[in-house]
Amino acid sequence: MLDLKKWMVATPVVFALSLGAQTTSPERPSAKILHDAAGDTSDNPGKIDTSLSPKIAHKDVRAAMKKVADWELGHSEAIFTQDWTYAPLYSGLLAASATTGDAKYHDAVLKYAEKVNWQLLPGRYDHADDEAIGQSYEALYLEKKDPKRIAALKENLDKVIARERDPKKDLWWWCDALYMAPPTFATMAKITGDRKYLDFLDKEWDLTTEHLYVPADKLYFRDATFLQKTEANGQKLFWSRGNGWVLAGLARTLSVMPNEYPQRAKYVALYKEMADRIAGLQQPSGLWRTGLLDQTAYKEDEISGSAFFTYAMAWGINNGVLDAGKYRPVVEKSWKAMLGHVFEDGRLGSIQPIGAAPGAFGPGSSYVYGVGAFLLAGSEIDKMAGMKGMKR
Repeated sequence: MLDLKKWMVATPVVFALSLGAQTTSPERPSAKILHDAAGDTSDNPGKIDTSLSPKIAHKDVRAAMKKVADWELGHSEAIFTQDWTYAPLYSGLLAASATTGDAKYHDAVLKYAEKVNWQLLPGRYDHADDEAIGQSYEALYLEKKDPKRIAALKENLDKVIARERDPKKDLWWWCDALYMAPPTFATMAKITGDRKYLDFLDKEWDLTTEHLYVPADKLYFRDATFLQKTEANGQKLFWSRGNGWVLAGLARTLSVMPNEYPQRAKYVALYKEMADRIAGLQQPSGLWRTGLLDQTAYKEDEISGSAFFTYAMAWGINNGVLDAGKYRPVVEKSWKAMLGHVFEDGRLGSIQPIGAAPGAFGPGSSYVYGVGAFLLAGSEIDKMAGMKGMKR
């Protein structure tokens, strides 16, 4: 039996949280403002930084992380938003501080969370994209158990759980949502000791999987509009970043889901099944392109999907879920290849812009979610460097 009293985080959450939720809702920024803040493309990004070493050693991994994080912080801190695009970046920046020991990345996230009073974007309480920033709020709450840090988030998640279900439309109808929301619900269960958050995410995940996952291909369609779409070679159209969201979402959900939770084995099996499939689709370059089953039809390797895959597989190695002998070469090859897209100023390029399907982009295309995925990957690879048998 799952004993949540043993598993929950000791906390004053009992719930002074009712004190923290803000009653006034600021106006939601326009879609254009949120879109434009997420990244850009430089037509002249300069030269690739050939000084970065691909060695899986603390010094080298951390140097690459700092290079990219410093550029991103300088480029984007003034225009941080609460949008889903920034959620992986905030998680990545928190991981960068934990890995490198440099508090400035963590402090930038904390400063922004305080600036927006720990709120979510208003207007779409049940949309997974708008819950994604909650992952950084929860991480910061676990550092300092100030109820205000998760009050608005908890109120929102409770409202989602209580909503009337629409039988004609899944709540998480697009596969990206499996990164945005489930880790947030799972962590809230850890914080509060209330299993309802786990049971809710389990039910919703099952519905999304039933409608979008193809067991024979071990991959997710992005959403129902892709069920009949094919690549030029006739294969099904499976978007790389979409499946990256899912694999990383599995890793993040499993990282806080208790071992005793009755449904955990199902998530482990799905994670291992997808990891095996995705590892087998790695290109000779070490990366993945935007359409997974017709990769030669796309000209460029793509960083955001590749980085999410790399992060998730490195997490699996570090936590004994994946066989290191099989997957470590995949991770090492990908990390080396990703470093080949870091420019001398620290810009991380070849990140597909916001979209829902394979698309075009240039070498100077840089977006915050891809940088966040890179930093998360680096944080797990740095842990690999500390494992027995790895060179430091």
